[in-house]
Amino acid sequence: MLGKLARQHDPNVLVGFDHADDAGVYLLNPEQALVQTVDFFTPVVDDPYTFGQIAATNSLSDVYAMGGKPITALALVCFPEKADVEILERILAGGLSKMMEAGCTVIGGHSIRDDETKFGYSVTGMVHPRRILANQGARPGDTLIFTKALGTGVISTAIKRGKAEPAWVEAAVNSMTTLNKRAAEAVVSHGDKVHALTDITGFGLIGHAREMTLASEVSLRIRASSVPLLPGALQCVHAGYIPGGLTNNRDFAECMVGYDDGVPKDLRALLFDPQTAGGLLIAAQDGDQLVGALTQAGVPAVAIGEVLPRTSPRIQISA
Repeated sequence: MLGKLARQHDPNVLVGFDHADDAGVYLLNPEQALVQTVDFFTPVVDDPYTFGQIAATNSLSDVYAMGGKPITALALVCFPEKADVEILERILAGGLSKMMEAGCTVIGGHSIRDDETKFGYSVTGMVHPRRILANQGARPGDTLIFTKALGTGVISTAIKRGKAEPAWVEAAVNSMTTLNKRAAEAVVSHGDKVHALTDITGFGLIGHAREMTLASEVSLRIRASSVPLLPGALQCVHAGYIPGGLTNNRDFAECMVGYDDGVPKDLRALLFDPQTAGGLLIAAQDGDQLVGALTQAGVPAVAIGEVLPRTSPRIQISA
């Protein structure tokens, strides 16, 4: 919708919405630029404190995905007028715990009455103007590296239907409350060998990979068998716990995807699963070295494919 409005021309905007990147970046001076993002959503788990943690982790992720460091945040709250205010207190406390872990200061916020609870943050970070990591810049020959694992969307749907097994919930919550801070620090330490970076959130792995291919004018090959999955993710697909976002993502982006024979249908579906506080997708030179650095930092990371010269289909999925 923003694309339909009159365009503003500000030379200090280093990253706008042109390439559907994770956050905006605004130049302050030759050494500093602001990274700005906002995200909020409805509860994905039953526990208020955990929901707050997940919302904060998700909101912070876009700053990390630009190679930035979050510094301040404003809380965004929608809450029913007659609901127990202690629930809201727990949500805010959970969010604050993750903001403190990130070293990001909550300096205020805004709330409105709403029949449906929603929570998140507007986050501001800092980045050096010459060290911005955008979804644009992937080069043929780069290794595609993915941190975390897919499946939070289908598992959250199972939770809402009261069908999720405790082990599935535990693994999904652990993933959704793990900051991408250490992952981003390892990526930034890899220097100019990292050519493109994005986080995998609501548009799923394929949706965000699509943005990288279009912004970088390349194609991608993803090995489906290498993509890590959360425990229970495949079972949720088999049971039909498919969120509407997965279907929408598939309708929108699958036209750019080609599958090799042997890629299972359930795995094809999970490539479009909308993630909450998902992992990072990295296009980098010397991928084995970066995977090693991420692993040493305690970040689960695997090489899932490579960047190719532009061809058709733009995203190739091999078994």
